[in-house]
Amino acid sequence: MNNTKLIVSHAPFWHDGDSLFQLNLNYLIALLPAALFGILQFGATALGVLTLSVAFAMLWETIMNLVSRQDMTIGNLESAVIGLLFGMMLPATAPWWIVVIGTFVCVVIGKYIFGGTGGNPFHPTLVGMAILMMSWPVYFDFDAAYVSYEFDFTALAPLAAVKFQGAGAAELFPVGGLLAGQEVGAIGAVFGLGLIIGGVYLILRGYTRWEIVVSFLAGIIITGGLFSLTNPDAYPSPLFHLFSGYTLLGAFFLATENSSSPVNRIPMLIYGFLGGFMIILMRNIGAYADGTVLAILLINLVNPLIDNIRPKALGKGVTNA
Repeated sequence: MNNTKLIVSHAPFWHDGDSLFQLNLNYLIALLPAALFGILQFGATALGVLTLSVAFAMLWETIMNLVSRQDMTIGNLESAVIGLLFGMMLPATAPWWIVVIGTFVCVVIGKYIFGGTGGNPFHPTLVGMAILMMSWPVYFDFDAAYVSYEFDFTALAPLAAVKFQGAGAAELFPVGGLLAGQEVGAIGAVFGLGLIIGGVYLILRGYTRWEIVVSFLAGIIITGGLFSLTNPDAYPSPLFHLFSGYTLLGAFFLATENSSSPVNRIPMLIYGFLGGFMIILMRNIGAYADGTVLAILLINLVNPLIDNIRPKALGKGVTNA
């Protein structure tokens, strides 16, 4: 009698050669166009913020690996992606201590407290951003941040201008200009065309689900369009919302994070649309000029409930003859 024991690992049993390293490397590649444009537009200080953010995010992960006596995981580049995204959401004038504290919150609180890779219910970068924006909102006033800069376009943050001056201020920001990065804002959020190129690249490579992106953008367009049709003097067009602030960064890189987004198609469509819907509500009738960070955290929160919506299994409830 053969007493050989068969040891079977957990699924999946067929590996396509992909890895966390490949996933995160492709995310870094996709973020490069917008990040490089931000460096060109805002100068050496922007490069300093991005470098410091990536470096400290990886440092915090290394420290957590040592403290928890786990294998080193910085090689999978997940902390590099978290750090780069966090840096891209900051103004180029952000002080060094904001970057250090923010990356600590992102990696230690946003990721490791929930169990590390794959266990976080919220996007780690957004956890850090939300805490900083509530604790030190003055550093996220983009108009004040770039007061000493000279630009060859309207040097105002589009969403703040519309929030405090009315929908008429949107005329200062043509759609073509917003796509080309002619706006004041976060380092990696101003170049709309670069974010679209990077996002489409991830969709084509299979690292981002198009359902979330398309429904997210549809939520922006439909909800923003309804507000604008109702009162065009008070609310700008949906295209203005689409290409300003953190919208595109949120649609392609934040709302689509694997651990905090649905895995089924119908929930993906609901999840994405709800995110776009909430952003417009916050911008038009809420206290915040943007609202992207809090809106995505809210849909992260309800994601487990949304992901329970799925087709009924074949044969379920059928009584055998």
